[in-house]
Amino acid sequence: MTLGGGTLGGKVMVTGGAGYIGSHAVLALLDAGHDVVVIDNLVTGFDWAVDPRAAFVNIAVEDPGVRDVIRDHDVRAIMHFAGSVVVPESVENPLKYYRNNTAATRSLIESAVEEGVPHFIFSSTAATYGNPTKVPITESDPQAPINPYGMSKLMTEAMLRDVAAAHPMNYGALRYFNVAGADPQSRSGQSTVGATHLIKIAVEAATGKREAVGVFGTDFATRDGTGVRDYIHVSDLADAHVAALKQLVAAPTESFTFNCGYGRGFSVLEVLDAVDRVTNMTIERRIEGRRAGDPAELVADNSAILAALDWQPKRADLDGIVRDALAWERKLAEMGK
Repeated sequence: MTLGGGTLGGKVMVTGGAGYIGSHAVLALLDAGHDVVVIDNLVTGFDWAVDPRAAFVNIAVEDPGVRDVIRDHDVRAIMHFAGSVVVPESVENPLKYYRNNTAATRSLIESAVEEGVPHFIFSSTAATYGNPTKVPITESDPQAPINPYGMSKLMTEAMLRDVAAAHPMNYGALRYFNVAGADPQSRSGQSTVGATHLIKIAVEAATGKREAVGVFGTDFATRDGTGVRDYIHVSDLADAHVAALKQLVAAPTESFTFNCGYGRGFSVLEVLDAVDRVTNMTIERRIEGRRAGDPAELVADNSAILAALDWQPKRADLDGIVRDALAWERKLAEMGK
């Protein structure tokens, strides 16, 4: 496929493409005309979440057989979403996160290098910043993770930087802020059982799957004492990955790292107010203590990605994000999921 200034010349491999963000990236790639192969071991993903237009291989990213998948499907770019993402769990079980996020990714990168894959896009996180010294956060601000999840991602960023300096591969590391919502056409959404994403939990409560929503900490140094986050619609994030791939192909010797957010933060209570507005009901809130590893405020300075990539957010509306998440939750109920 020709991408403004360059040609990919093969398929895009999406790891974790049966999961939440990965499945939306698959949709965005397919809608843009790319050929896609998904690899996922279905530990947290669902095979029914993979669009039938994509090829699917049930395999873990660290499996040596990934090299065969790369070769058999003529993979020329990798988008890497597979990994563990729950911050409190990473504090309780750090070795799981260093295995799934760091060691497994090292194996995947090695497979990519051995098979000559020229482009790599990595699903990183704002958790690499830890407790920021200022908000909004720029890409050049200090990175000092306060949990193993953030550190496991930061270590992978370092690996990619070193590999790109030593091998003919360029990469894009996209640091997500809080991803929420669902495909506006309800083709995919957050389906993970026991998910910890606030908007997911809130719409589960709105549809009767939960009795209440926990508010973890009301003593943060924020405007109402609850944690503040920058929520980005998952479909906007998926589109950012397609734009990032276009840029990597157009400038094959250049790599980049960008924040992915809207540059505006909402507190936990403000998000729950939005859910109440959209659902026309009152979600029960249960005040609990802080969770380990939670910073007070994470808001992106997104000026770098807006300037560098052919990408503009289309869905930067909190109520709209909630509406799409709610529609998906209702569809899951209809599907018996």
